[in-house]
Amino acid sequence: MDYVNLKGVRVPALGLGTWQLSDAQCADVVRAGLAMGYRHVDTAQAYKNEDQVGLALADSDVPRDEIFLTTKVWHERLEADDLKRSVDESLTKLRTDHVDLLLIHWPNPEFPLGRSLEALAEVKARGKARQIGVSNFPVALLREAIERHGADLLCDQIEYHPFLSQKPILEFARAHDLMVTAYSPIARGEVAAHPVLTRIGERHGKSAVQVTLRWLIDQPNVAAIPKASGEKHLRSNFEIFDFKLTDEDRAEIDGLLGDRRLVNPGWAPEWDPA
Repeated sequence: MDYVNLKGVRVPALGLGTWQLSDAQCADVVRAGLAMGYRHVDTAQAYKNEDQVGLALADSDVPRDEIFLTTKVWHERLEADDLKRSVDESLTKLRTDHVDLLLIHWPNPEFPLGRSLEALAEVKARGKARQIGVSNFPVALLREAIERHGADLLCDQIEYHPFLSQKPILEFARAHDLMVTAYSPIARGEVAAHPVLTRIGERHGKSAVQVTLRWLIDQPNVAAIPKASGEKHLRSNFEIFDFKLTDEDRAEIDGLLGDRRLVNPGWAPEWDPA
C-alpha cells in the first residue's frame, strides 16, 4: 500500500468507496475489502449505508485503529447543532466512537460556512473525528475556509479522473498541505475502454482502470476511492502496487485532461475552470 502523509496523518492512498452500495452487498464488499488488505473506507450519510459499513467493520478481524474511516455530513445539515446531531447518528450506525475523517459533503450558502466549520472543529475537539475536511469545495471556498475562518482541514474530496482537470484545486492543496481524495476516479467506468489508457495498460500487463488508479495515487497529496461492486473488481483495483508508470505514460494521460464533469447536481457550487 502507498500512503499520503500530511500533518502527521498517514492515509492509505487507495481506499474503498461505497457510493451506491446498499444492504447486504455493501457489508459484503467492505468485509471482503478489509480481508483483502484495504484499510481506507469511505461512506457518507447520504449513501444510506453507514449501518452496513458499521456491520462490516464490527465483523472484521482488522482492528479499528488500523482502518481509516471517512464519513460526510449532508449539505442540508450544516447548521451547527444539527451537524453535531448528525455526527452522533453516523457514529451510532458505524458502531464506532470516532471517524478518522469527517467531511462537509457539499457546500451550502444557506448556512454560514464559519459556523459549520466551528461545529466541525468542536466535533474534532470532542474526539468524535480525528481529522476534518470538506468535499466538492472549489478554490474560492477552500480559501475562505482556511484563510478567513482558520479551519484546520486535512482534505478536499472531489471528482477527479483523466477526463477532468482539477489543476487549480491540486495547486491550492499542495500549497496548503491538503490531501485531495479523488471520487469517481475511473469516470464511472468510462476509462475502461479508452484507447490511450488501454494501450498504456498493455505495456504493463495491466487494465486501463489499473493504469488510471496508479496515475492518480502517484500524484503528490492524492488518494483515490474507487467503488467496487464485488470481489473481482475489489481485487483488480487493489493490484496496482506492483508496477510503475513512466514519464511518457503520465504525459499521455495528462493529455486527456479536460472538463468532463460527471457529478454536477443543482446545489453544486461554481466550479473552478478546467
